[in-house]
Amino acid sequence: MAEERDVASRPREKPAEDLVEEWRRRIDVIDDQLMKLLNSRSACAVEIGRIKRRIGMAVYQPDREQWILEKVERNNPGPLDSGAVRRVFERVIDEGRRLERLAGEAEADGEADGRDPPAR
Repeated sequence: MAEERDVASRPREKPAEDLVEEWRRRIDVIDDQLMKLLNSRSACAVEIGRIKRRIGMAVYQPDREQWILEKVERNNPGPLDSGAVRRVFERVIDEGRRLERLAGEAEADGEADGRDPPAR
């Protein structure tokens, strides 16, 4: 009798499909956060590109990029392994560099004809 009561008082386990959906909803929220962070980082890269253009600094800064990659690998708590973290950040850095270049070009176009550079 006591055993039946224990079984009845335990919460029922959710079906596996429901658990998958719960985890997917959590991933969707994280994806939204990642999008905001990536766009914030990209906005910084755009401003850096404009500044670099004004001061004549090269967009590609291999020492800075290497420092970032080493830092994220060192600070990685997992479960992504170091190689995965490096590949993700290499791509993020590549896109940031592309935005810097585009912003610098837009800055140059604006300077050439006296207009403000177009917003991107």
